[in-house]
Amino acid sequence: MTDIDLPKIIFVRWQSLAEPQTYRVRIPIENWVREEMLVSRAAYCRFDGADIEDYRRVVTIGLAPGGIAKVWLSGDCVEPIEVGRFEGMINPNGPYDGLSNGEHYRPPSEHAQRYIDTHGIPFDSW
Repeated sequence: MTDIDLPKIIFVRWQSLAEPQTYRVRIPIENWVREEMLVSRAAYCRFDGADIEDYRRVVTIGLAPGGIAKVWLSGDCVEPIEVGRFEGMINPNGPYDGLSNGEHYRPPSEHAQRYIDTHGIPFDSW
């Protein structure tokens, strides 16, 4: 989404692809995050080899098994900074928010399931 103000709270609901579970999380956007997005930073841009002024204007949310969400601010050429790590809650309504009686979870691909069976899910790594 472009040309909109950054909300004070971001709500995310997702289905984990590594486990049959749906999560939801509330991510508060603190004032320091808003202020950081307004500051121009000197940066070397690898895309074209130029030194530029850039802004951290992109909010990226990484979603992980176990209901973990991590948030970063980044720009095209500035290094990302971590905003925070948030623990979501299980959404008991399932992947279709109560419209499927908790059914219709998408199973992992055959390749992904083999990896999970072999290596497990490293819940503590996020």
